[in-house]
Amino acid sequence: MTPVDLLLLAVAGFFAGLVGFVTGLASIVSYPALLAVGLPPVAANVTNTVAMVGVGVGALANSTREVVDTGPRLWRWTAYSALGGLVGAVVLLWAPAGSFEAVVPYMVAFAALALLLQPRIRALAGGRDLPGSYSALLFVVAVYGGYFGAGAGVVFLAVTLICTSEHIWRATILKSFLLGVANLVAAIGFAAFGPVHWGAAAAMALGAVAGGWCGPPVVRRIPPDVLRVSVALAGLGLAVWLAVR
Repeated sequence: MTPVDLLLLAVAGFFAGLVGFVTGLASIVSYPALLAVGLPPVAANVTNTVAMVGVGVGALANSTREVVDTGPRLWRWTAYSALGGLVGAVVLLWAPAGSFEAVVPYMVAFAALALLLQPRIRALAGGRDLPGSYSALLFVVAVYGGYFGAGAGVVFLAVTLICTSEHIWRATILKSFLLGVANLVAAIGFAAFGPVHWGAAAAMALGAVAGGWCGPPVVRRIPPDVLRVSVALAGLGLAVWLAVR
């Protein structure tokens, strides 16, 4: 891999980190960049998962207080995310190719529609929190995040905003942290058993840390409804792309 390739990956990592924090769509920037520098699909997938840990690191460095303020339930959610990331890594490494991919476009599209309808759904639910449903769905999203992850942030935001009373600003921070946990656990598995390209992962991770760090100040300036609708529309676009691909 040439110095130009590594520079390209660092730049792509920055934009993946920023886009990933704001919209949850980091992999639509990072994964194609890894393919563009010549990595085969499986190696690009596992390298991408390792590199995207940097998004969570950068974002956490700029939003530690908000994460800590979540309270004791954060530990439970972290455990579900870690377990889900581990299961996702096992599926990617050991299951037949394409095991998950047929349902992914529908899952992302459903989550995007749920985001668009979130105020109405919350009203129908009486504004109640649904802790049991949230924990189970968080685990499922973390499995997907550990397996591939394109659109996992969209799904996470939909689940959080529908099952809890969290504001979209805090939901965005939690998305970055908890998906970062899932990615970290999956990355440890890939480091031991997967074809990680470490030079590419390091270059992209450096950019991702910077992009993730820049994410919280950007989100603070976006009106909540604009952010929610923008993420939902981007998610619908991603679902169409995944289905066509």
